[in-house]
Amino acid sequence: MLAPNAHLSQVAANARVLTPLVSGSDSGQTAQTTSPVNLSPLASIPVSDQAAVTEAFAKSRHVQHSWERMSTKVRAEIMLRFHDLLFKDRETGLDIIQAETGKARLHAVEELLAVALVARHYARTADKLLRPKRHAGPMPLLSPALEVRHPRGVIGVIAPWNYPLVLSIGDALAALMAGNGAVLKPDSQTPLTALWAINLLYEAGLPEDLVGVVYGSGAVLGPVIVGEADYLMFTGSTAVGRQVAAQCGERLISCSMELGGKNAMIICGDANVKRAAEIAVRACFTNAGQLCISIERIYVDRRIARDFLDEFVDRTSKLRVSAALGWGADMGSLISGRQLDVVNSHVTDAVGKGATVLAGGRPRPDGGPLCYEPTILTGVTPEMTCYAEETFGPVVSVYPVDGDEEAIELSNDTDYGLNGSVITGSPRRGREIARRLRVGSVNINEGYATSFATTSAPMGGFGVSGIGRRHGSEGLLKYTEAQTISTQRLMGWGVPPLLNDRIWSETLVAFVRGLKLMGKK
Repeated sequence: MLAPNAHLSQVAANARVLTPLVSGSDSGQTAQTTSPVNLSPLASIPVSDQAAVTEAFAKSRHVQHSWERMSTKVRAEIMLRFHDLLFKDRETGLDIIQAETGKARLHAVEELLAVALVARHYARTADKLLRPKRHAGPMPLLSPALEVRHPRGVIGVIAPWNYPLVLSIGDALAALMAGNGAVLKPDSQTPLTALWAINLLYEAGLPEDLVGVVYGSGAVLGPVIVGEADYLMFTGSTAVGRQVAAQCGERLISCSMELGGKNAMIICGDANVKRAAEIAVRACFTNAGQLCISIERIYVDRRIARDFLDEFVDRTSKLRVSAALGWGADMGSLISGRQLDVVNSHVTDAVGKGATVLAGGRPRPDGGPLCYEPTILTGVTPEMTCYAEETFGPVVSVYPVDGDEEAIELSNDTDYGLNGSVITGSPRRGREIARRLRVGSVNINEGYATSFATTSAPMGGFGVSGIGRRHGSEGLLKYTEAQTISTQRLMGWGVPPLLNDRIWSETLVAFVRGLKLMGKK
């Protein structure tokens, strides 16, 4: 494994090349980002003011008009070149992601792979999805209709810090393939990752200024972005999501949001205990639990609970925790002192009210200043903060249950509904349980990766976990407006000569009733 600061100087050098991409970079105002790897200064980023946001949208809108007239084939060629550049320059990107987030390099690779999959998927499917679609009108042959898709214009993308590549550029790619421009606000802690990827997009041939980047406080810039955008893509907490949705409602613009989760895993009585424990470790502790779709609750059949816990605790206790850049860590760092405080307070609160720590339960400064041990709790009860609130850290509560019915009931006992997991020896049993879970995605014999990597299928949340979907046809078409163009041939809808309104009405009634008999929709 490399020393914690081995590549930080190189990341800082890359930052000086990338920061001119920020709108308002000539303002003279800057803010310093800090690496969670060792809390050292990482990069000085130009701060965008409200005028810079307006300018970014204006520039993107100017270019967008010609971009939407390009064929989807041309756009796809750019996306596929971007796909290849991601892999060609991956070591630089992985260094930047690790330096900004403190996550393990393996988990940074997951981000890169996820974005590559999205770029390739929409490059290969956008033409078909956006192609005009013919519909039969009410009068067969006499009233054909055409459904046409138009890009919305310029999309505002407000991204979080936990997956700064996937949840910034990954969301912008579909918008771009649909013919839109975009203005992106990465989180204040992780701007370099997005800037690195946008630089690759321009290298791949994206028109200059089509994607703008603004940097600064979400409280200051967020309302300006909502005020300028033709559509908004937001990923963040449920609390902030409510505020942003209200702002979108004032303007009557549509939005898509992935928000919080308190995701549950169900381990059935027929599950292989070793396999269940291996899946649970990844599902709970990837990216130090700072993943919207990670597992924070496990309901395990009482008949195998003891054996599962023994295996789960053993595997968890052996995880290598380190914020150092390079390979060798199983789990990295939390993003900030604030997040460390949240995790520590949730565990301290639970223990103080009677919960038992089976693994972890304390900070790990030997791994990095913001590292916290992967933690397993039992005996968690409703009066404890971590019972129902999202921790967003490496903490999971395990509950023995008496069979599938109790597990399903407890899994659904939340306002959240983002992701779920079912571990079972019978895929059919898993599917039956999955259909009863009130969540947007369910992984059978996996924690989260299979559904997230299936880019042809939609992903999103029920309840307070969000609105709209990313991935799949919905993930692209949400960035478009549907227009119906109908043509009436020969006879029209007006009362024909020689007929009165009553006879014409009866004729129409008979005609529509006859369509049903003919099997027409």
